[in-house]
Amino acid sequence: MTSDISTTARLLERASATAQVFVDDLSSVSLSDDDSHHLFTVRRVGNGEQVVAADGNGSWRLTTAHNGALIPSGDLVTEEKLMPELTVCFSLVKGDRNDHAVSKLTELGCDRIVGLVSERSVVRWSGHAGEKALKRWHRLAKEAAAQARRVYLPTLEGPLPLASFTGSHVALAAAGGAPLSTATTTILVGPEGGWSDQESALPLTHVTLGSQILRTETAAITAGALLGGLRAGTVSSMDNRQSTEKTPS
Repeated sequence: MTSDISTTARLLERASATAQVFVDDLSSVSLSDDDSHHLFTVRRVGNGEQVVAADGNGSWRLTTAHNGALIPSGDLVTEEKLMPELTVCFSLVKGDRNDHAVSKLTELGCDRIVGLVSERSVVRWSGHAGEKALKRWHRLAKEAAAQARRVYLPTLEGPLPLASFTGSHVALAAAGGAPLSTATTTILVGPEGGWSDQESALPLTHVTLGSQILRTETAAITAGALLGGLRAGTVSSMDNRQSTEKTPS
């Protein structure tokens, strides 16, 4: 059954629950050992409390906690994915700053998050290290998505080269670039050494993320916030401003 209530009303319904968890099967709502420990030992969810169960692909339902299990108590709801899909790619950096960016981009609603390899990248994943990092990203994204009450999990990829991204919807984050418009749905964030001359010369739009030079993870999060705001209509796009300016009073 698909509900007719608004997206905002559904979000508020999920937000009113005690917690959210992602499961493989929404009919039986079986929990993994880790999720069970987190809900009933760490979060101390008690009998009668509501928990959102989601599958990460847009479907979810309310459940009620009972003796260490979740009992389905609400209708199955399937939501359409927000469009257009938003992508943020950022050059890999040292330490846990990559992880921080992934968590925050997930909270902000990014649909695709990519670890980028650029000419001046200091960190370069390979082999087991890359697999281990992506596995950690998946765990962090799931935790952040549950906290944000998302029903779609983001796609996580990397490392990918800059040459993987082409098209009029793709833009390089660069000082002095143009203000963002709704035409951009993918933003590439470079390393703290900046883009090389060759990378800057690629046939991609340059967009600004603000009036300061940002650290890579800060720039990535800012890009996600701006893209999400444009999609939601909470940030005014250059398209709308230009249209308003041309409209006679």
